Amino acid sequence: MSDNRPTTDDRLGHHSQPGLVRYFTLIMSVLYMVLGIYLWFVPAGTINLPETPRQLLAAVFVFYGIIRFVRTYQQHFRKNRDDAR
Repeated sequence: MSDNRPTTDDRLGHHSQPGLVRYFTLIMSVLYMVLGIYLWFVPAGTINLPETPRQLLAAVFVFYGIIRFVRTYQQHFRKNRDDAR
C-alpha cells in the first residue's frame, strides 16, 4: 500500500530548514549519550542521588541517545531505497 499523502509540514505550510534540524537532532542525541556517560562515571557525592538510581538514569540517557541517533540517521541521512530505482 503506497502512502502518497502530504506530510504534516506540507499541509500546514511549515517549511523548516531540514539541514539545520537534522544536525540539531544528531547533536542532541550525542549530548544525551554524553550526559548518560557522565552520570555513570561521576564520582559519588557529586550529584545528590544514590548510586543505583544514578546508574539507571545514566543507562536510560545512553539508551535514549542511541535510539534517537539511529532514528535520526535513518530518517535524514540514509538514502531512500525508492530513490535508488
